[in-house]
Amino acid sequence: MRRGRMGTMAVTLLAWALASPPGTATERPDPRAVALAEATLERMGGRVAWDATRWVRWDFFGGRRHWWDRHTGDVRIEADDLLILMNVNDRTGRAWRAGVELEGGERDEALASGHEMWVNDSYWMFMPYKLLDPGVTLRWVGERSMQDGRPADVVELTFDPGVGYTPQNKYEVFVGRESGLVEQWSYWADAADAEPKFTLPWADWKPFGRIRLATSKGRGKDWNIAVPESLPRSVFTDPAPVER
Repeated sequence: MRRGRMGTMAVTLLAWALASPPGTATERPDPRAVALAEATLERMGGRVAWDATRWVRWDFFGGRRHWWDRHTGDVRIEADDLLILMNVNDRTGRAWRAGVELEGGERDEALASGHEMWVNDSYWMFMPYKLLDPGVTLRWVGERSMQDGRPADVVELTFDPGVGYTPQNKYEVFVGRESGLVEQWSYWADAADAEPKFTLPWADWKPFGRIRLATSKGRGKDWNIAVPESLPRSVFTDPAPVER
């Protein structure tokens, strides 16, 4: 893991909008792993429901808050005294620190950090929806028990070179045999490492609109998730506080 420029908690900066083109995976798809990924996507609501979900809000481990318009790429990020309004597709936008708008190099640094925050925090929030992304290699590694003793199918995730900020990462996701949902994951900073840096749950799955999301990722923090039917455009253009 490495830390964002703004001194926030350690992050795993993996791909979201930086996926490599289709067909570049270095290994042939593992049919069993792909089938598990497809099945868990359906358990979460399915591709059509996910693609139709436009606005999402969440607090990363109860801290910095994100609003995201998935259809336009516009985001609002509140991180301590830093406010960022930007588009994550073209990485343009504005930033304020302690209410003072940043210009020049300070603005550019804040926008770069904002993009890193969003890539990291959105992966923590939505990873199971991204199992079938281009540039992701899935491999079924067997059945194991999760930390609470329940059985799960374990799928390994590795990444093509050039995917995201840290393509050397590796994950194992545990798909619960009973639920068909991702209920645990392990993270390696480098795929060659002998042991993972952490193993944490994906728990308390709940419906939000047409999709389902895990509301607990460990560490006892409230993610304050919301999937509103609409958001005013001002959320992404106006630095004035948003009613919580």
